Amino acid sequence: QVQLVESGGGLVQPGGSLRLSCEASGRTFSSYAMGWFRQAPGKEREFVAFISWNGGATSYADSVKGRFTISRDNAKDTVYLQTNSLKPADTAVYYCARGKWRYSSGSRLGYDYAYWGQGTPVTVSS
Repeated sequence: QVQLVESGGGLVQPGGSLRLSCEASGRTFSSYAMGWFRQAPGKEREFVAFISWNGGATSYADSVKGRFTISRDNAKDTVYLQTNSLKPADTAVYYCARGKWRYSSGSRLGYDYAYWGQGTPVTVSS
């Protein structure tokens, strides 16, 4: 069974930064695309970023492009989301997810992810 554990969330002032981490159990992490999604209070879950199985391709939501960076370390079975220039609108619970199919380049659709973490909350407030 695959387990994903996020960490790194917290309270930060506008303009600040956080580095979110997601560590995966199991031996097949390196074969799958990974994604980050978020859900703000009272809103639907939305795509944030994905990275392909080998790190060669990434994609970002327009709302975070240029401020967030997704990366992965397959030796550590970990995917990261560096969040910079945070805004109050970035306040949400952030979830990482593992893709359904091996060697995928990634997807913006939650449907294409098989496993999800429990989430880490990010609050941007002064």
